[in-house]
Amino acid sequence: MKAPVSWLQTFVPVPASPAEVATRFGACGFAVESIEGDVIDLEITANRPDCLSIYGLAREAAAAFNLDLAAPPGTAAAVSGSTAPIKVSLGDAGCGRYALAVADVKVGPSPAWLADRLAAAGVRPINNIVDVTNYVMLELGQPMHAFDAARLAGPEIYVRRARLRETLTTLDGVARTLDETMLVIADRERAVAIAGVMGGAASEVSASTTRIALESAWFLPSTVRATSRRLGLKTEASARFERGADINAPVAALLRALQLFADIGAGTASGGVTDLYPRPVASRSVPLRRARLARLLGDEVPDTEVERMLGRLGFVVTSTDLGWTAVVPSFRVDVAREADLIEEVGRHWGLDRIPATFPALRAMPRPSDAGVARSRLIRRLLCGAGLQEAVTFTFMSGDAAGPFAAADDRLDIKNPLSEKFAVLRPSIVPGLVESLVYNRNRQAADVRLFEVGGVFSQARGERTAVGWVLTGSRGEHWSGSAGPLTFADTRGIADLIASTAGVAIDVAPGEDLPWLARGQRARLVDPTGVEVGWIGRLSIPALDGDAVFAGEVDLGALGGFSTAPRRIAALARHPSIVRDLSILVSERLPAADVRGTIRANAPPTLVDVREFDRYQGKGVPDGQVSVSVRLTFRAPDRTLTDAEAQQAVEAIVAALRTRHDAVLRGATGRISAE
Repeated sequence: MKAPVSWLQTFVPVPASPAEVATRFGACGFAVESIEGDVIDLEITANRPDCLSIYGLAREAAAAFNLDLAAPPGTAAAVSGSTAPIKVSLGDAGCGRYALAVADVKVGPSPAWLADRLAAAGVRPINNIVDVTNYVMLELGQPMHAFDAARLAGPEIYVRRARLRETLTTLDGVARTLDETMLVIADRERAVAIAGVMGGAASEVSASTTRIALESAWFLPSTVRATSRRLGLKTEASARFERGADINAPVAALLRALQLFADIGAGTASGGVTDLYPRPVASRSVPLRRARLARLLGDEVPDTEVERMLGRLGFVVTSTDLGWTAVVPSFRVDVAREADLIEEVGRHWGLDRIPATFPALRAMPRPSDAGVARSRLIRRLLCGAGLQEAVTFTFMSGDAAGPFAAADDRLDIKNPLSEKFAVLRPSIVPGLVESLVYNRNRQAADVRLFEVGGVFSQARGERTAVGWVLTGSRGEHWSGSAGPLTFADTRGIADLIASTAGVAIDVAPGEDLPWLARGQRARLVDPTGVEVGWIGRLSIPALDGDAVFAGEVDLGALGGFSTAPRRIAALARHPSIVRDLSILVSERLPAADVRGTIRANAPPTLVDVREFDRYQGKGVPDGQVSVSVRLTFRAPDRTLTDAEAQQAVEAIVAALRTRHDAVLRGATGRISAE
């Protein structure tokens, strides 16, 4: 919400410095996104629709600075018993209140001051009639709509549900097909607006308009929300109505608009104001206990301060023996219980003033379940390994999810907020990639992110997984630059997670993983061959050629994470013998098969097998690859001899030749140790 300080000052005398005002808003829990000249851009959470207006923010400023708040001009006039010359009928409970006035107008450009304020608030000026409705919406938070009265079929307005397959061309020029769940504003013949969302083009105010019907209403939030989603149409009006507008604002906003028409010479009211309010909403009272306030806040707030702050915020506060009773104003749809009032007091008392204390322990805390403990362990593990935890959306776009799941296995959202959130994520990695790209675009060269969370599919339901992405260099090392991150680093993270779970994992071919680069992709399997995840280098266009390595492990499939004591072996007392082999094998042969053959044909003294090089190029025949492996031999009770190691190596080489047609590179006799 863009709030020009000069506009706020028409209601409350806040300091002229936008920085000082922004600081005070920040102390009250608002996220300040930017300050540009006179304008403060605030991020308003979904539970505070009252702050989607200049007057709502002025009310917050009045409490923050302890200043008096002026009423909006022209909003207090009496309208009881008056009626507009156009008849209104409410045919559906989705409209709780409907106010209407008729005005004779002269359409033209708005005065400079009004157009400038709209532009500062991010709204494009159109003409004086439309600009006034937008101005009142920004000022008071009440959306309004003006119909060209001459283009309505008869002097009647009906609020009803749309007919099946009824069509309406909206102000954006799109012909939309409606259904019976949608609330519309109609004349005698047809729908002329989608209630709470957008007006129709057929009754749009134009340069030739001389008389308007000005609407100001309250619509049921769930009705507007459902209609907006089904049509894929998000507007400034729907954003306010679906969060919960003030049911007592329509008439005040209508009177404010009529006064502005008169002030700028745009028009004058013709007749009275119709206000249909068939089921008035009763005010809500919420008790606030003094002891509960002190316990939740951890501080004693003086009674006078509690009454002052809540009074400035629009609550009517009455003292009781135990504390207070607060009548909740109709614009505060987010306040329903005592804790909500305590939050309001805490925000304006100042969380920085509350001393740091431990809450009283009234009962032993419940032990965490295994899943929570496992997730915490993984978080500590990966943070200790130099990765940073990210929290991304559980929803993503279909395009982002496409490479990671077949279309018939995805869980699509029936009524998504937008196409960006249309699918429950089949993998954690796409969200991390988006965060990685965001950081790379802001000159962060080395990015290492992880997240633990749920992933979803039709076949397997919801599962808990850990995903990670890596790019850039390994960072500085005591011996100098540690070089760029490689496939080995993402494999190392998978091994770290598996070893913590007490499970040995290996790699298997990953040719059916389309989001990973050929030659640098693999599935992760446990000793029984069950797939537990994948690792590799991402080949996603959004990465623009950057070397980004990623992986994901299904924590449920991995199992393990036992809390039982582990057996720790003493360090080896005898030296080891290391042999390096370079062999030529088919490029399609998985490295895991080579390791399996080596282990199956080696004596028990072989304690480690590790690939350290893979080469294709000059000197290597087409279709083959040179793989270098390092073999480590060691006996627990004695020092091995060269002859024993040589005998073991020769047996391994013979098995590789027989099983995989391997050719030993550069072998002319005995293979020597390092």
